[in-house]
Amino acid sequence: MGPVPRPAPTLSIDTAQVAQLLVLIVAANAGPVLAWRVLGARLGTPLDRGRVLGDGHRLLGADKTLRGVVAGIGAGAVAGALLGLGAGLGALFGLWAMVGDLCASFLKRRLGLAAGTSALGLDQVPESLLPLLVLREALAADGVTIAAAVLAFLVFERSVSPLLRRLGIRRRPGPGGAA
Repeated sequence: MGPVPRPAPTLSIDTAQVAQLLVLIVAANAGPVLAWRVLGARLGTPLDRGRVLGDGHRLLGADKTLRGVVAGIGAGAVAGALLGLGAGLGALFGLWAMVGDLCASFLKRRLGLAAGTSALGLDQVPESLLPLLVLREALAADGVTIAAAVLAFLVFERSVSPLLRRLGIRRRPGPGGAA
């Protein structure tokens, strides 16, 4: 008798958890846009204070503000509380999402891309992947769930952003469009 065949491995995705993580990602990234809509230019001093690096480009860009970072953290806290994850975990999620967004802006400036220039993947992956990786254990998220949540955000953001721009809610392409 030959070897016993093993069943093929299955890929299981917890869609409820992916949806929960997507809500956290969207909330953290919507916070800066909503703060801009409510506050306008108030509290909108750029984090880089206009600093230009040796490559001739801004460190981060005019749309990356303390107002936006605080709003992202706050929106994450509210979403975390509403989802039953706790405001503290939600705030940490928002913080890491904002760090990811700032890293993406830094990279885009180094690549010579102007603020507001759309860059598929670079506009979505850092602010969704970084908080998921850093908080993986606290969120009890495995690699498949993380990958599904990042992909879901990429599709969501690419689908919804044009509508938000047409409605005047967002000024520019990308998640932070009016941070």
